Amino acid sequence: MPLRAMAHGVDIQGGAPSEALGWSLDPWVVGTLALVLVLQTAGHLRLRARSGAASRRHRDGQALAFLGGWLALVVALVSPLDALGSAVFSAHMVQHEILMLIAAPLLVLARPLAVWIWAFPAGARRRIGQAVRQRAVDAAWRRITTPIAAWLLHAVVLWAWHAPWLFEAALARPWIHALQHTSFLASALLFWWTLLGPRGRQASDAMALLSLFTTMAHTGALGALLTLAPTVWYPSYVGPSTALGFEPLEDQWLGGLVMWVPGGLAYLVAALAMAGRWFAERVATPHRVDAAASPRRADGAASP
Repeated sequence: MPLRAMAHGVDIQGGAPSEALGWSLDPWVVGTLALVLVLQTAGHLRLRARSGAASRRHRDGQALAFLGGWLALVVALVSPLDALGSAVFSAHMVQHEILMLIAAPLLVLARPLAVWIWAFPAGARRRIGQAVRQRAVDAAWRRITTPIAAWLLHAVVLWAWHAPWLFEAALARPWIHALQHTSFLASALLFWWTLLGPRGRQASDAMALLSLFTTMAHTGALGALLTLAPTVWYPSYVGPSTALGFEPLEDQWLGGLVMWVPGGLAYLVAALAMAGRWFAERVATPHRVDAAASPRRADGAASP
């Protein structure tokens, strides 16, 4: 069975599907990844040269986080996984989970925007700083990075793009597919920003745990619907997955399991890590006694 053309140009005739599943060298994707790597490298080197030893170690940690997130983007968007995701639903789900659960949190930890600005000359940095400090820009940023707004946007993006008619449109048209992946990554970045961003801007501990557990619940529910569905949701995968030796409905079940089990586990691990951090901070905080309220005599007895 021939593998018909899909969003990333997988087009196979005659039974040699693996030959079309190579690296996806879309100029826009590769160019954007190259650009952000250059900005990160230039900004990091300039900041590192201005920093003390302790600050350099901190910035090196951020650089490693950025490199991990950047490599995750390469795996999801450039490696053969991208082409395979256009033919096999379960591979597409792996691609989405890499974007949302690996690349996004690592990039948030890297604070790349604060690094990239240092790649520009001083005059350009001042103009960029003035632009982002405008009241309208700051107000819009504060609105979309509130915990409830980020949580809601992430949930809506996830459920909307898995609606069969919209998912099918993404498979058929490259620009819609690009919009799908961009919205997954952008909404995940906002979601993780409320949890891993600067301490002064993070959600409260209770809100962070609530956000993670409810996200685990609704993503698990979507994964369960896909896993337990008696019919194929996305007919465009029937021909391509069959050509590659996959049974379409079983492929959908596997894709649902990817979202349901590893995806849900990632949110659970993050929630447990935050709960552990919260508990450790409470235990490490010394209990302060107001000496003026309870003075003690030299013999150790409290004064009346």
